[in-house]
Amino acid sequence: MSRSSTRSQNMTEGSIPRLLIMFAIPLLLGNIFQQFYNMVDSWVVGNYVSNEAFSAVGTVGPIINMLIGFFMGLSSGASVVIAQYFGAGKEEEVKKTVHTAVMMTIVLAVLITVLGLVLMPLMLRLMNVPENVMPEARRYLSIYFAGVAGLLFYNIGAAILQATGDSKRPFYFLATAALMNVVGDLTFILVFHMGVEGVAYATIIAQFVSAVLIFRVLLKTDSIVRVEPSKIKIHGEYLARIIRVGIPAALQMAVISFSNIFVQSYINHFGADCMSGWTAYSKVDALMLLPMQSIGLATTTFVGQNIGVGKVDRVKECVRVSLLLSLAATVIPMIPVMIFAPQLTAFFNSKPEVITYGTMFLRWISPFYALTCSSNVQSAALRGSGDTRAPMLIMIFSFVIFRQIYLFIMANFISNTVLPIVMGYPAGWLVCTILTAVYYMKADLTKRVGVN
Repeated sequence: MSRSSTRSQNMTEGSIPRLLIMFAIPLLLGNIFQQFYNMVDSWVVGNYVSNEAFSAVGTVGPIINMLIGFFMGLSSGASVVIAQYFGAGKEEEVKKTVHTAVMMTIVLAVLITVLGLVLMPLMLRLMNVPENVMPEARRYLSIYFAGVAGLLFYNIGAAILQATGDSKRPFYFLATAALMNVVGDLTFILVFHMGVEGVAYATIIAQFVSAVLIFRVLLKTDSIVRVEPSKIKIHGEYLARIIRVGIPAALQMAVISFSNIFVQSYINHFGADCMSGWTAYSKVDALMLLPMQSIGLATTTFVGQNIGVGKVDRVKECVRVSLLLSLAATVIPMIPVMIFAPQLTAFFNSKPEVITYGTMFLRWISPFYALTCSSNVQSAALRGSGDTRAPMLIMIFSFVIFRQIYLFIMANFISNTVLPIVMGYPAGWLVCTILTAVYYMKADLTKRVGVN
């Protein structure tokens, strides 16, 4: 079995800008498709169900992200470990890491399903979800967590393929799932009139399809990441390495998402129209951040492979190129978003009060996206080198501790109005950017060269 197949990509040689762009484009397109079917969910609910249902689908995001984010952190740890072994040409280590990651996913799929269903009522109460929105939120989350396994298996499969430089096939499968989700949304809501439950069913069906497609590749591929069912088990040494690299990122994502539950509670205080405006803003926000996030993921894989063979100078050049690409990809779309903010909000919900809130959020927060480019790229490079602890601590401080202090002081002593409250987001971004830059300048990536 060959070390690489025609789909895998060796990032230790060749033009850095070309490699980053060619790897990031399928990631970006895949993420766009993923956001696309999330946006379609919101569009269909906002235009064909009710304002309460629209608010419900939008407000449950932090609950989903808290549990899913923990798994995503662990899968990123698996991806970094596989990328480092792959770059170093250590085939047996790659195989054992892959099969350990799959077994880990099987266990976590059960745990996250149970925890999601058990914790859902508590989380909704912590978010101060209004009574008129609560029934829709409960119905959506119950179905979502019952079928969450499909999302987990797709993501671990994508992490495995992306670690070897293959970002195209995960994109193809995600695009297929996105189109299925659109068809499902329209069918369940417009034909069968299933309301918010129809949106949830369409989502989990699409996620299972993407999982089946990606594991079909992993079961049949001729590369070293092939999954053989008889070998799926936990290898203690490799699980420990995945955990060592992945747990900081897992805790970071879970804790930040948990903190966002309380942030959402501040926003929910202003009523369903404000919640709907924030939901519309969040959909555009997610799209705006995708290019930067895709470049960050490409940076992590690039750094992981090059650290595996000790090419530190190549790593440093990658960070410089990635930062320039991120700035360009983030700042350029910012202008039309600010100009057409009312139309973008109205796409999801045409209620005048919702448009007012959504427009305000987009025009005030969008200019600060550029702040996140530097911290995103530098954190991605640190994670690729295996240093996930520092980015975790910096982001938890910036997005949890600092932001909660800001919100408490703002709401209780300065101005308990919606705009100063939501400006806690850019304030956290600024703190994170400064702290990450200071740490990165002092970090010595040479200490992490090579895979033991």
